[in-house]
Amino acid sequence: MFIDSHCHLDRLDLSEFDNNLDNVIKAASEVNVTEMLCVSVTLKDFPLMAEQTKHYNNVFLTCGAHPLNQEDSINPEELQTLAQHERVIAIGETGLDYHYAPETKQLQQDSFRKHIQVAKKLAKPLIIHTRDAQEDTLNIMREEGAASVGGILHCFTESWEMAEQAIELGFYISFSGIVTFKNASALREVAAKVPSNKFLIETDAPYLAPVPHRGKQNQPAFVIEVAKHLASIRGLSIEQVAKQSTDNFNKLFNR
Repeated sequence: MFIDSHCHLDRLDLSEFDNNLDNVIKAASEVNVTEMLCVSVTLKDFPLMAEQTKHYNNVFLTCGAHPLNQEDSINPEELQTLAQHERVIAIGETGLDYHYAPETKQLQQDSFRKHIQVAKKLAKPLIIHTRDAQEDTLNIMREEGAASVGGILHCFTESWEMAEQAIELGFYISFSGIVTFKNASALREVAAKVPSNKFLIETDAPYLAPVPHRGKQNQPAFVIEVAKHLASIRGLSIEQVAKQSTDNFNKLFNR
């Protein structure tokens, strides 16, 4: 079985699925994608996300505010309250994105620190987004003691040096459809090096559909393509990738 370790079910255009999330979950189950982690990007939308997914016991949630959603300073008390929802197993996604929003660097750093502090209070792992901010991301992780809760560097696109340091802090490296892209040879080199007990697979649906679905809306069922590419890169069978990535997810979340 496969687990999509990062998707945004509440962001899907359901018109492709007869306006019914059931059909998304069914399409995933038909290719043995049995569980998924639905990731929050704003606190204000978290209650709706929780409501939309409440009937699916194979959908787990996170709570947090994406680094590109920094219209207002994060309220750690609100985050802590929302994150105590019974289906929330992680805090985030949080982190730093200097590629798209270098002008909000200070707000992002403040938010990232607050997310880590809440994660430590609640003893929940972190879901971290990092782009063009390797040094600051790692420094804040160290300064705030993120290693005490661990977590995932999701949709990883950075260097092996960063991956190695994150792994030393107890974090997992998650690969998305980007690893299937023609121009992602450097990322494939990273994917070949990550220890077998430290990698995860994800879609980041509805974004970043993998080859051969480029140009389409992404969905959890497509995590199979990520697994196929990782199997090829690492010299494994797809069954081995399925088992190892599932075991890694379960270990991270103490399941």
